[in-house]
Amino acid sequence: MINKGLALGALMAGLAAAPAFAQETIKAVVIDGYPARALWVKEFTNFFIPEVDKKLAKTGNYKMDWQESYGGSIVKPKGVLEGVKLGLGDIGIVTTIFHSSKLPSQAISAVTPFVAADARAVAKAVDEIAKEYPTMQNEFAKQNQVYLATGVVLDTYQVFSKEPVSSVSDMEGAKVAGAGMNLRYLEGIEGAAGVRGGLTDFYNMLDTGLVDKAMLWPEAAKTFKIAEVAPYMLRADLGAVNSKTITVNKDYWEGLPDEVKTALQEVAVMYRDHVAGIAMDRAAESRDSYAAAGGTIVDVTTEDRAKWAAAMPNIAAEWAKTLDDKGEPGSEMLSAYLGKLEAAGYTGVRNWTE
Repeated sequence: MINKGLALGALMAGLAAAPAFAQETIKAVVIDGYPARALWVKEFTNFFIPEVDKKLAKTGNYKMDWQESYGGSIVKPKGVLEGVKLGLGDIGIVTTIFHSSKLPSQAISAVTPFVAADARAVAKAVDEIAKEYPTMQNEFAKQNQVYLATGVVLDTYQVFSKEPVSSVSDMEGAKVAGAGMNLRYLEGIEGAAGVRGGLTDFYNMLDTGLVDKAMLWPEAAKTFKIAEVAPYMLRADLGAVNSKTITVNKDYWEGLPDEVKTALQEVAVMYRDHVAGIAMDRAAESRDSYAAAGGTIVDVTTEDRAKWAAAMPNIAAEWAKTLDDKGEPGSEMLSAYLGKLEAAGYTGVRNWTE
């Protein structure tokens, strides 16, 4: 007869001797050329990474070994797209405005000014378009990358001026600092000339008289003490613009377990909304700081905004046609994007589809 006590003891001993559950550790090198203190980088560390870790901890099957490399240690700000493509980083925060030729569809919010000044609404709408239409994802696929989510890290552009400004007519004949697509917002204003420059150059450009005005957002105006050289802000609410996209090296992605892929995809959307929310909170604080530093804020009238928008060339239609001509659904994407913003409560002062 079998002794039940001995049998149970043998079973327990056998279980104790069996190998413990093997949790797999997955290394992830995250890169951005901007420093760790930059809003989107800081929140990748403080929000994105912990949220992924929390999701994976629910099953305990996988654990991430995060290796963060920022501030130019691996790539410069403009080098993230190429760095992820080559596998210098597994996950990257790509600043898309540097790559208009390789990522043309990412300009969808920049070519539709005067519609939405809310970073949260714009981030959500752009990201949904990217996931509903293949164009944006295909652009990244050509760069050996998988698209996770697009984010907006700054609130709407405004106009900062050396001299008092109360309407769009006060911009006639002015030299205005800007960067990229927003320089085209000046087309249609008589005598206004755009002067391309980097954000870090705007203070000196205004101080030396190289320009009379500059288009930037309130947080940047606070950070770079623009009130000292441009104490007048024309609140035109030109619009929030997407500029950051989280991507993953395609070869690295294909080797990830499905559970990890799902966690990264879900947290990327959470991060998108989290960062946009912070950007909006900072915008309000920054406007107050600008005023406290001696700045005067003047709101553009509804009529003036409509006049400014109407005077511009239809850069949105031009953008859409360029994609259409390449066989991409540019016009369809434009209509869908504006429809999403309208559903969120934002209707532009001009219909960019016409």
